[in-house]
Amino acid sequence: MTMAFLKTATRLFLLLALTALPWTARAFDLNDLQAQLRATPVVRGHFVQQKFLRSLPQPLTSRGDFTLAAGKGLLWLLRTPIAQDLRINANGISRRDESGAWQALPQQTGSGRENRLFLSVLAGDTSGLQENFDLALTGQADAWQLLLTPRSALLRQIFDTIQINGGKLVDRIELRETQGDRSVLQMTDAAAADRLSPEEQRAFSD
Repeated sequence: MTMAFLKTATRLFLLLALTALPWTARAFDLNDLQAQLRATPVVRGHFVQQKFLRSLPQPLTSRGDFTLAAGKGLLWLLRTPIAQDLRINANGISRRDESGAWQALPQQTGSGRENRLFLSVLAGDTSGLQENFDLALTGQADAWQLLLTPRSALLRQIFDTIQINGGKLVDRIELRETQGDRSVLQMTDAAAADRLSPEEQRAFSD
């Protein structure tokens, strides 16, 4: 009797464990993703950005470094093919001139729109993204994919879809435009930190 009970209990336990596995995967939702991406106050890393244009046989490639700071914004430091420092925050986009001062850029440029989008994605602002996109999240905390489909007629004229992949942090962003061009942004060697460096603090406060 005891042996039969143990066998039955073991089978039930295994059945429950197997049943729980897909439920655990489904439980990772947009709120979890937002909390995960916002868990670190500072993230630094390198980026490679490629722009694939129908009119060119090879992509336009740029490389640089970035610093994302919670509540402050994003430093986007282009190193090649030209050197250019951008700061993206809630007030818009600024560029550092030769004197070291930050100058505000026009708000409606194509690059500005993409950079503001990158800020929302990297910062885990899924609630903000939902204002303009339908979001479809698949995967789990350590390997997920977020597909953005534009809602408004204006955005649908620009983007077909935007695909974001990541784990603890965002690894890759791909923007597919309606006319056939696309942009791919890859973040490498991203690492979390507790605080900004003195230079970074000055860049965000100027």
